[in-house]
Amino acid sequence: MIVVLGIGPGNEDYRLEGMTKYLAEADVVIGSNRQLETISNIPENKKMILPHLVELRDYLREHYNDKNVLLASGDPLLYGIGTWVKSNVQNQKIKIIPGISSIQYMFHQLQLSMNNCYLTSSHGRTPDFDFLLQHSKVGMVTDQKIGPFEIGQEIKKRGLHKKIYVGERLSYPDERITCYDESTVEQRKYEMNVVVITNA
Repeated sequence: MIVVLGIGPGNEDYRLEGMTKYLAEADVVIGSNRQLETISNIPENKKMILPHLVELRDYLREHYNDKNVLLASGDPLLYGIGTWVKSNVQNQKIKIIPGISSIQYMFHQLQLSMNNCYLTSSHGRTPDFDFLLQHSKVGMVTDQKIGPFEIGQEIKKRGLHKKIYVGERLSYPDERITCYDESTVEQRKYEMNVVVITNA
């Protein structure tokens, strides 16, 4: 059995209490170094560092008799690994436990309603900016290739004016939230960031 366990945006204060029973029952807990470090009380002999996805697929398929817990940052089904597991492992029962997504957390920090918001990601993909920028509110997980600066350039190209909120290292002690527009967004490296785009 596989449990894909949403662990929220990072800080343990934003984790669902029910997750502890799945960790206690696990034979193996799989996650990145950062994920495993942020959760206390996992015995060392249960920890497994997240391998490349092909290796992870093969491991999960082969160890179908084990109770495997796969940690997922944010919410597993919002551009998370839960969707990948459903598509790649069919020989066993899968349970997906929700978590607070970084996009959801960001909207709450801004005290901005998520109603009628368009949610997307630029991880490993090029968004359709013509479609995306038609929306009055967008929540977006970005990467180093298409991040806040590149989004600002796409807004400029279309002669639009938008507010661009950038949340970095959300829920961690060094959290940073900055408001830009398409002309002021900085060309720099952004740390673990989420972007919210609204009409100005």
